[in-house]
Amino acid sequence: MYNVKSKIATEFIDDTEIQETLDYAQKNKNNRSLIESILEKAKSCKGLSHREAMVLLDCDEPDLVEKMYALAMEIKQRFYGNRIVMFAPLYLSNYCVNGCRYCPYHYKNKHIPRKQLSQEDIVREVVALQDMGHKRLALETGEDPVNCPIEYVLESIKTIYGIKHKNGAIRRVNVNIAATTVENYRKLKEAGIGTYILFQETYNKESYEYLHPTGPKSNYAYHTEAMDRAMEGGIDDVGCGVLFGLNMYRYDFVGLLMHAEHLEAAMGVGPHTISVPRIRPADDVDVNDYSNAVPDEIFQKIVAVLRIAVPYTGIIISTRESQKTREKVLHLGVSQISGGSRTSVGGYAEPEPEDSSQFEISDNRTLDQVVNWLLDMGYIPSFCTACYREGRTGDRFMSLVKSGQIANCCQPNALMTLKEYLEDYASPDTKAKGEALIRREIPNIPNEKVRALVEKHMVELHNGMRDFRV
Repeated sequence: MYNVKSKIATEFIDDTEIQETLDYAQKNKNNRSLIESILEKAKSCKGLSHREAMVLLDCDEPDLVEKMYALAMEIKQRFYGNRIVMFAPLYLSNYCVNGCRYCPYHYKNKHIPRKQLSQEDIVREVVALQDMGHKRLALETGEDPVNCPIEYVLESIKTIYGIKHKNGAIRRVNVNIAATTVENYRKLKEAGIGTYILFQETYNKESYEYLHPTGPKSNYAYHTEAMDRAMEGGIDDVGCGVLFGLNMYRYDFVGLLMHAEHLEAAMGVGPHTISVPRIRPADDVDVNDYSNAVPDEIFQKIVAVLRIAVPYTGIIISTRESQKTREKVLHLGVSQISGGSRTSVGGYAEPEPEDSSQFEISDNRTLDQVVNWLLDMGYIPSFCTACYREGRTGDRFMSLVKSGQIANCCQPNALMTLKEYLEDYASPDTKAKGEALIRREIPNIPNEKVRALVEKHMVELHNGMRDFRV
């Protein structure tokens, strides 16, 4: 039976509750008075239940959908302003013992060359990322306790944090590795990770078990309960996500929100981030095998309703999506994007081997081109990692976000880290656009003392000093 506080996966992700929610939403998708009341409730920025959110997602009344989109952007602006956080993935190893049907890293795939980065390789990769201007990475690995044990991941994190190249430094390492033990999560916490990210792929237990026929990942409960163990191990910030297209999107949308509600109810803090990847072509993976592909119109609505339902969370869109799609969802609530990404092991220091990528990238622009594009749209590309380094994580971060006070930190830090990027890495055109944006944005900092401090630091950044934060 459904129990949001239960630590048992099939109780906090209860199939009967999901089916009843889907049925309720279908019956009420054209109930204008109900939908308008839900939208009115959402204006308080306290979020929505999974059932209320599903009604919005199923609604196909054009004028109400437009209201949803406008509200999603209003909520995003209230919580995160016009800042867009930048990051890049770093693939450490593609050795994997799992049999996941949708991933080219599955152990039966003999086409893909297997590789694990040495610590020397990691130095070369990170230097290349620093030379682009990145400050925040998301580590990715396959699951292989022999070829990629936790000790290797911990050593890699230590190496990454220790690399100082010119003015470059990676200041936040997020980690996307397989579900593991409380003890190992404690080790990751001690290593100084930022967010622990783990995608569920699908919340439908039957589909999950079909898609994961062999390997440790085939254990639905162990995988689904991983976030609880991570938080028990002291990790404050966790990131959820599903791979849209593997299963019916409506089911996974509800499951994703139920997981967020569970973390808030049982652990005291909801997900720091929610990712919305869609399945992409890859070696040994044919997307035509998956009949649940999510069209662009539905995908945009998913992003908008997630922003409305979970207003405090960061929503992440990767280079899986095209420039056109990313531009649309940026206006509907996305707050973090990758730029200049490579999805192969060793793809930054050397040209990316086509047959070693985890999936095809749709947005192949350089980081500078992405930054330039964001500036053209009036966004502040942010390389900020201040909250993590100042201990503003977990419930401390969430309390600041929910009260709206986080903007007092985020906007100044976004501007100062953008200034760093402009001084050290930007093309002349990007630098000119960025400097103009900074001049426009500084007067919008509400606190007079903070505004004066930012103006002082801008001069110091121009003169060669680095790494200021409030």
